[in-house]
Amino acid sequence: MTQSTRRDFITTTVTLAALGGASTLTACGGTNPTPAQFLYGVASGDPLADRVILWTHAKRPNLENDVQLTWQIASDAAFTKVISWGTTTATYSAGNTAKVDATGLAPDNTYFFRFVDETGASSAVGTTRTLPSASATSVKFAVFSCTLYSAGFFNVYDSAMNSGAQFAIHLGDYIYEYGSDPAKFGNTNATDNTVTAVSLGRVVSPANDIVTLSDYRTRYAQYRQDVNLQALHAKMPWITIWDDHEFTNNAYMDGAQNHDVATQGTWASRKAVAARAYHEWMPIRTPDSSNLLKIYRNFDFGTLFSLHMLDTRIEGRTKQVYGYYGDPLDPRVQPYTWADYAAGLTPVAGVYPDAANKMISNTQFKWLTDNIGAATTTWQIIGNQDIMAKLWYPQSVVAAFAQGTAAFRAAVNTYLTGPRTEFKIPINMDSWDGYPIQRETLLQTIKATGKKLVVLSGDSHNAWFNNLKSLDGTSQIGVEFATASVTAPGFESAGLGGLASTIDGTLLTNGVNGSGMGLVSDVNYSDTQRRGYLLMTVTAANVKGEFVFVDNIKTKTYAATVGKTVTVTAANLAVSYS
Repeated sequence: MTQSTRRDFITTTVTLAALGGASTLTACGGTNPTPAQFLYGVASGDPLADRVILWTHAKRPNLENDVQLTWQIASDAAFTKVISWGTTTATYSAGNTAKVDATGLAPDNTYFFRFVDETGASSAVGTTRTLPSASATSVKFAVFSCTLYSAGFFNVYDSAMNSGAQFAIHLGDYIYEYGSDPAKFGNTNATDNTVTAVSLGRVVSPANDIVTLSDYRTRYAQYRQDVNLQALHAKMPWITIWDDHEFTNNAYMDGAQNHDVATQGTWASRKAVAARAYHEWMPIRTPDSSNLLKIYRNFDFGTLFSLHMLDTRIEGRTKQVYGYYGDPLDPRVQPYTWADYAAGLTPVAGVYPDAANKMISNTQFKWLTDNIGAATTTWQIIGNQDIMAKLWYPQSVVAAFAQGTAAFRAAVNTYLTGPRTEFKIPINMDSWDGYPIQRETLLQTIKATGKKLVVLSGDSHNAWFNNLKSLDGTSQIGVEFATASVTAPGFESAGLGGLASTIDGTLLTNGVNGSGMGLVSDVNYSDTQRRGYLLMTVTAANVKGEFVFVDNIKTKTYAATVGKTVTVTAANLAVSYS
């Protein structure tokens, strides 16, 4: 890629004007080049104060070759005031994707950008913006997670288009790996067994679980043909992190639940091609080009907040040891039991046995805590894949779950109306609950810095606002906003859509949030049946999270509403709800 300044733009302007007459141009060999197609739109991402990543896909029909492109960034939609430009190549070896790191920009500015091939064929025009300067007083961004193509339409993305968000943050499961078999997750409606993917025209391609580089590229291409997803990418810059389904279900550093070495090859090979496809298709600035598995990175939004994007999935996570790949309710749980969990939290010669279990490597842990310790911004916001708060349920309620709906509801009622002295246990060991000592070490390390902590999380498919407390529950260290999914089904798919009011206690408090009166002590608000996203507004005084939900993903007609607004003040992390 070459880049020029505005001073040199006059030459490029003349050249591009000439390129408009494609029929007069010839390529090597004397034949007219075929105009490239930009079928997957444009995208931008990983903005900094003076630069941003620009992305597109350009391919000539029925040809397997590179496409030479010129990119432009302008301050106006007509491109009469081009700020920066250069050349790049959509290479066949990268699946005809192209990315550039466009520099020379000013902070806190909105720009227009496009790509043009040598025939004058142009991509769609996108808008992007740089990170704010120190003088910024407010930043608004949207947070997404868990986008299952076969489960429904991406109305959530469409809703965010006019939300006022300046940036998009995606916390993982941007794609899912499952094939089109009706038995696969998301292809069939759990409540009536209808094959939703077929009826909605959302059958995934390829038909198999994606394993090869070609498979992953094909799946990304299918997602990026979605009108709403493509439009939101063109609307604002994205900052993304992967979770497991960009690879395969319940992945960790050395394997995954949904990976069969006998039929799908080595985990190292699958992991490598999945990461390669991710870097090809996502507008991400690669921190280390020699190691595509390293994607944790941070961003300073003026003096308001630092955003630390973690990889709690692939970079350093050890295998989920409490339950079957993190599910202690799975019948294949043996040999792990609840006693094992308790033993992991009991020191032996001053060492916790669970300390060997890691969500992130020691290297990433040090990177994160060093950055938070050195930060001078008002807020420290961690973007991560998994719920960080303790979601511990009464033991009797967990046991009753396997006995059917009636027994489960009876157990919930008994607990809520009883003395509440019952022992509680975690049920999702694929989240931070499955790595309690590293979580405790992380929270205590951040607490020692005195910084104001907000964690953003995805993965669960449901919406949560939680307290982040010490393991013994005595110390408040931060708060957690966890977004609902874009389309992936949540508790409602198991007939538990109405569980939220018992979890957060609003059933007993006439809708008052934050009482700690529910099944899970550290949950202040939850929604267990709707799809949606988070709209976050950050100022020096507070962080406001609006839980936005759509009422329908099965048709393209929908309505969006704010289910709850939660505001956290910088003074003592005081919380209010509206």
